[in-house]
Amino acid sequence: MAALRYAGLDDTDSEDELPPGWEERTTKDGWVYYANHTEEKTQWEHPKTGKRKRVAGDLPYGWEQETDENGQVFFVDHINKRTTYLDPRLAFTVDDNPTKPATRQRYDGSTTAMEILQGRDFTGKVVVVTGANSGIAPTSP
Repeated sequence: MAALRYAGLDDTDSEDELPPGWEERTTKDGWVYYANHTEEKTQWEHPKTGKRKRVAGDLPYGWEQETDENGQVFFVDHINKRTTYLDPRLAFTVDDNPTKPATRQRYDGSTTAMEILQGRDFTGKVVVVTGANSGIAPTSP
């Protein structure tokens, strides 16, 4: 639509469509990452949706995965006798949703902040702990 383009927005059919200058790639293990050629950086999250993805299943019949002399993964289509750096499985990606625990952890007034935070990865995050030093008490309605 011209109105969307005039407003500086892309006219796309899919939220998964990449912005200009971006490319979707895969690792040897089938994880999808995104290359931003404009800013010369890569990231695991889709630039529009923020989702992480991985390819689903094996390569199609007749395809083989190889690595070139620079360590780049490429794909060989033996049936059509051609090679490409685009993973043919990219059309069949699935969201990588980390599994969440089925039950919710409950804390009482004697639970310390260290017991709650123990073993969790807070890399790149800010954690604010509030409460008294005797524990974290449940809130009442």
